Amino acid sequence: MSSGHKTMTFFLTIICALVLAIAGLSLGWPLWVWPVLGVVLVTGAVLIVRAATRPRGPIPRELMLEPDIPIPHLERWERVVTDVALPSALDDYDFLFSATIRWCPGDAPSDAPYVSPGAIAIEAVLERAQRITILQPPHRSSLAQHQLNGALGTMLPAPGDRVKAMAEGVTLRLTDSDLARLNKLATVRKDEDVWEHERNWERNKRAYLGKDVFKDTGSAVVWWMAKNDDQVERTVDLIGPLAQLTSAANNEEVPEPFRHLVTHPRWAPPFEESIIGDEDVEGGTEVVRLLEAMMDDIGMDEGARALFARRVADALAAPGLAEEDDCAAEAAEEIRQRFDAPHTPDDESPGEDGTGEEL
Repeated sequence: MSSGHKTMTFFLTIICALVLAIAGLSLGWPLWVWPVLGVVLVTGAVLIVRAATRPRGPIPRELMLEPDIPIPHLERWERVVTDVALPSALDDYDFLFSATIRWCPGDAPSDAPYVSPGAIAIEAVLERAQRITILQPPHRSSLAQHQLNGALGTMLPAPGDRVKAMAEGVTLRLTDSDLARLNKLATVRKDEDVWEHERNWERNKRAYLGKDVFKDTGSAVVWWMAKNDDQVERTVDLIGPLAQLTSAANNEEVPEPFRHLVTHPRWAPPFEESIIGDEDVEGGTEVVRLLEAMMDDIGMDEGARALFARRVADALAAPGLAEEDDCAAEAAEEIRQRFDAPHTPDDESPGEDGTGEEL
């Protein structure tokens, strides 16, 4: 309530009080009427002030008399696309793209033809997404999805500048069948890598035996001496078996200086457990024991043991060597019985050294 209104209300109250006082004196009202009139005047003044100071609404009263203007319908410039196939870095493995595409119209000349802004926006967004997905391998769909959310989250003008478009809530996935194929291929590749490493490891072992340990009798003796440097006398007794193993590994006869050491199938007393190792070796001649100790030393598995023992036995049983030395034939037979090497058609195919797979 303004100060002018308050002043006017005060003067009206005073005038009413004076009129009532004059009327009361003229008419001779009793004394108890005067307090009642005072209370009535004060109460009326308070009510008038409160009514005048009542808070008004946010909209002026004069405007409330006008009818409401209708609000126009809000057009939503967005469209949802689901499972649109987009290429990946591998042929025949497509990503399935889903997103909410939003756009806003751009400025167009007055004589420009009418276009469908939603169609233009979808085409522009899919073209932007395709430039990213075609560089991504299919098994990286989660990473590609986050990249798309970042790249497509900016409102950019479409070709022709008729609309600006962006995408939200992007999801990228593969079909269940493609995902199963990729997982299977990944498993095969990992197994192939492991097999290739194992194959190289076995090649290295065979190269170590054939080109280093059993290159000649002297190398074999030095190898055994390095493993058992405290068994000098035993090493001397093993020169014959080592010479025979060396000749078998190289597919040749025992050299003349060592032939007198291999004239008997029992070249030396049985090995002591401390020479071979903690494991017990049941039966067999010194050649068999030495052969098994050598394979234990380099860590051959069962398949490689059988194959290597087969090669040594075949070399000892070769016609030229077996006819001149009966001990070689006996040793070959004992090696076969000890290791029970299976004979397969692949064993008969000649290798680089003419005796099958190279050692």
